[in-house]
Amino acid sequence: MLVDLTSLAYICHKPVMANKFNAGDGRTRSHVSIFIVAGLCCFFYLLGAWQRSGFGKGDSIALEMTKSGENCNVLPNLNFETHHGGEAGIIDDSDSKATVYKPCHQRYTDYTPCQDQGRAMTFPRDNMIYRERHCPPQAEKLRCLIPAPEGYVTPFPWPKSRDYVPYANAPYKSLTVEKAIQNWIQYEGNVFRFPGGGTQFPQGADKYIDQLASVIPIDNGTVRTALDTGCGVASWGAYLWKKNVIAMSFAPRDSHEAQVQFALERGVPAVIGVLGSIKMPYPSRAFDMAHCSRCLIPWGINDGLYMKEVDRVLRPGGYWVLSGPPINWKTNYKAWQRPLEDLKEEQRKIEDAAKLLCWEKKSEKGEIAVWQKTMDSDACRAKQESAGATFCQSEDSDNVWYKKMEQCITPNKNPNSEEIKPFPERLHSVPPQIVSGSVSGVSAEAFLEDDKQWKKHVNAYRKTIPILDSGRYRNIMDMNAGFGGFAAALQSPKLWVMNVVPTIAKKNTLGVVYERGLIGIYHDWCEAFSTYPRTYDLIHANGVFSLYKDKCDFEDIILEMDRILRPEGAVIFRDEVDVLVKVKRMIGGMRWDSKMIDHEDGPLVPEKVLVAVKQYWVGNSTSSQ
Repeated sequence: MLVDLTSLAYICHKPVMANKFNAGDGRTRSHVSIFIVAGLCCFFYLLGAWQRSGFGKGDSIALEMTKSGENCNVLPNLNFETHHGGEAGIIDDSDSKATVYKPCHQRYTDYTPCQDQGRAMTFPRDNMIYRERHCPPQAEKLRCLIPAPEGYVTPFPWPKSRDYVPYANAPYKSLTVEKAIQNWIQYEGNVFRFPGGGTQFPQGADKYIDQLASVIPIDNGTVRTALDTGCGVASWGAYLWKKNVIAMSFAPRDSHEAQVQFALERGVPAVIGVLGSIKMPYPSRAFDMAHCSRCLIPWGINDGLYMKEVDRVLRPGGYWVLSGPPINWKTNYKAWQRPLEDLKEEQRKIEDAAKLLCWEKKSEKGEIAVWQKTMDSDACRAKQESAGATFCQSEDSDNVWYKKMEQCITPNKNPNSEEIKPFPERLHSVPPQIVSGSVSGVSAEAFLEDDKQWKKHVNAYRKTIPILDSGRYRNIMDMNAGFGGFAAALQSPKLWVMNVVPTIAKKNTLGVVYERGLIGIYHDWCEAFSTYPRTYDLIHANGVFSLYKDKCDFEDIILEMDRILRPEGAVIFRDEVDVLVKVKRMIGGMRWDSKMIDHEDGPLVPEKVLVAVKQYWVGNSTSSQ
């Protein structure tokens, strides 16, 4: 209840007159009284104005959290450096007793809940359905902490990590035998070495990329975002990095054991995924280039169904690269040990689908072919209509989460796609989707203000975590990316950010993220993410728990964060203080050290920041090691 302090202050503004009958002995006392009353009046006036301003309402919890020190951004009990072991600090969680989560059995060391091998085998093999996401029901979810393997160490810093991965982190040698002659991976002592080879580039990815660059403008910033389908250990994406091109790589969890895990250990963006019956979890017109290097995807089947899905995510003017069978089958069919007629028919189907999609073949040399998607959408639409093509009727071509692929062509509804600036200029420019009004309710001014705010937030993070963009954290995830402001403010060749736009987000902004030259994915945080354990060095969770309040159990989200976070990795939570108090209590039983700090604008702002560091422990330890 507000006391009418402003009324009291108003009374204090009336002249205070000394009693004319006390002009003698009482004069000194009167002066003191006037001074005291005036001081009190000013105090109550300011207090009343502050209360009416709205600050401080419901902020008693925040003040309690911040009263422990004058400089709340100093975190003396959190150590962000990696030690590969050693005793970690004690979690300060005096609010209440937290539920203590025990380690899972060691057989779950590389557990991927939604791509579990045992569960996968219960689904049909048609169209690779069994390799798609199949998440466990609520009753079967694990309520324990996924252990790291014995001997686990922090990955090497980039760029050394591109070429070397500690054996203990992913102790699987099958690819060193299976792909020995293709130069994928070699086992040397206690590390795996990645020479940069691949099935289609045994002489190295550099030379292969140089071949592509003779046709595709890879070097000038025009091509920034790339999609690698069936990526193997992601050497193509790893070597594109020096060209300032960032690739989203995916491959299924199949007989090529741990290929995506190796990619992420190398510091290359990758997810577990497959072209099957479900649309890819990316927005339309997202990528400047798409690539398949002997990826074993049957592009010609079902009237080019998979090519139509690539067309959906490929930007007008973007490039599609196909290397390996059936390209140039007349010359190569003997080496591939496949019937000539089969290869001929396969390439015919691919050529027909490309023609229907208005893709122009720019080059076919050796086993590499390159097509370019037309930028003239109107002329293409007229040709497609005359050819009797079927167009997708959905009003929202980005509504793809668990949606079946359709035998139709996605129309280009964004005529401004061709106006995207080259990278890095496009990073902080107003994206075409904002300019055209495609994102409802968001103006150019609102976007620029958001960009400005995230620069401010990230600068504050740097004061809290001085090594934030030093190279200590390579693989970073933003769980609720918005327009990608966090990633844009962090942009550095030493790191990359997986920008996740939740499927329940108020606005679908992932297309904007890609137009900025960043990468990301749709995801529902009520389910496990499509990655292996221990694949991210730092996780940023802005408003995630407020967004998912009453949608699913916070415990599921926090345990998933623990699964994908490396030992000694860090988490930055940004949310309302009451939400963070609950989160802090929960992580108190998870072998994380944490500290609540103020918003950079001061303790009276109800939004707070909770910083946490995951302790180092391995195997089935009952205590941190």
